[in-house]
Amino acid sequence: MAPKSFLITGLAFIVLVMAASPAEAQLGFLGGIIQGLLNLIHIQGVVPCSQTISTALNGTLPPVFPNAQVQLMCGSGNILASTTTDASGIFSLVVNPLQFLLSDILGNCKLVVPTPLSNCNPAFANIGGTLQSTLQLVGSILSGFLNIINVIPAGFNILPI
Repeated sequence: MAPKSFLITGLAFIVLVMAASPAEAQLGFLGGIIQGLLNLIHIQGVVPCSQTISTALNGTLPPVFPNAQVQLMCGSGNILASTTTDASGIFSLVVNPLQFLLSDILGNCKLVVPTPLSNCNPAFANIGGTLQSTLQLVGSILSGFLNIINVIPAGFNILPI
């Protein structure tokens, strides 16, 4: 009988912690862990393969950069996460909010594409530098108990190495 009562007590504790307001959940260590586990920072976007990154006047989008490495770089060059774009130039990174604060990511981090532009278009072989973008928050989505915080590139530019 003891295991059943322990399970019920444990479930009741979790429900009470989840029912607490966000301010109350942040007060305690356990509340902070539970709140952190219920949030994910999702960084996603499309990497362009173009010297001019902006949309053309006719509304067409620049070509995309498939199989490009994308790094989340913070501070003085610390790489927090890395991924590769798919065939459509799309990338997606998930950052653990228990390790990194959203305000730090938005203020001190950038997306860097170290893959040379010539890999997407041989005509760009003599262009030096890397594609880089700052980040911007676009909102969040609540899915059950999970809060997904969505962040996108603010716009890629070619910057010298």
